[in-house]
Amino acid sequence: MAIPMGLRVEIPSEVAFPNRVLFLGVQAETDFEKRGQADDQARDKQTGQRVWSVTVMDLDPDAAKFGRNAQLKVKVLAEHQPVPPASKIPGYPPVIEFEGLQFTPYVDDKKCRAPQDGRQHKCKAQQTFSFRATGIVEPREIAVPVASDSAA
Repeated sequence: MAIPMGLRVEIPSEVAFPNRVLFLGVQAETDFEKRGQADDQARDKQTGQRVWSVTVMDLDPDAAKFGRNAQLKVKVLAEHQPVPPASKIPGYPPVIEFEGLQFTPYVDDKKCRAPQDGRQHKCKAQQTFSFRATGIVEPREIAVPVASDSAA
């Protein structure tokens, strides 16, 4: 069985980001091969839709344990720039969820360097992933489990 490169795996937003994310900003992703042209915005290779880079802060306090940075970018594929919901707390960024969230696993080998001066190779490459979505929305309410009275 061959797993294709660029495989996109669907995942619910609440599974990928159980503590939610704060919206920090959005900008058009640039296609550097078209840079300087009237329309140099990147298009998704599979869908042809415009690519928007949404910067968020993961509110999971243990994100670093899983190899994730607190701040990350999710590519949103949409014809028009995504607009976040209004913040529930004035002066703070809004909390959001992603619609149609997918992740693509890959090996980040930026920290993998060739040995120098006869030293042994120490590869610090790691498995990681990138995220894509089809939109951003206001988060749904999370059901809070109620303690049972049977514990006596």
